[in-house]
Amino acid sequence: MAASTPTRIKMKIRKGDTVQVITGKDKGKTGEVIRTFPWENRVLVQGVNLRTKHVKPTQEGESGRILTEETSLHASNVMVYSTSKQVASRVELVVDKDGNKKRRLKKTGEFLD
Repeated sequence: MAASTPTRIKMKIRKGDTVQVITGKDKGKTGEVIRTFPWENRVLVQGVNLRTKHVKPTQEGESGRILTEETSLHASNVMVYSTSKQVASRVELVVDKDGNKKRRLKKTGEFLD
């Protein structure tokens, strides 16, 4: 039986949003979403979930070094963060009079788009 292709998950978090980590080792940290992975339901947040990678020296003369880079988080572990009210909130989709969908924070009522 052939492996089926994964379905795309509708994410309410987008690139450029400010989010707060709500669980895990980086709980309470905030950062901007650098990239989203909707097929895996994951997000890459700036300055959160850092991993260190040790690079060995090469024969071409480059010295060894230690790199730190962000790794992805599951989208359920972050919430959109309101920088003006300093609170994390869920996101709801609202349809305006013209029929356009807009994202709005449930706690503060402010629009994201």
